[in-house]
Amino acid sequence: MAARTSLGVVAVAVFVVGIVMPAAVAAAAQAPAPAPASDGTSIDQGIAYVLMLVALVLTYLIHPLDASSPYKLF
Repeated sequence: MAARTSLGVVAVAVFVVGIVMPAAVAAAAQAPAPAPASDGTSIDQGIAYVLMLVALVLTYLIHPLDASSPYKLF
């Protein structure tokens, strides 16, 4: 009778471990992905600032050529 009881306890323990362990491994394996470091908005904004700076420099370089001004800028 003691052997049968200990066999039943071992069987229940194996059953519980068999149910719990795969669930724990599956939960650990499906960790969420890390958030992206840049979503592209900051890159787009940087490109826009560079293009605006280029437009500003070109405006100041071209404008004195066609303006009749008593000031000598270049």
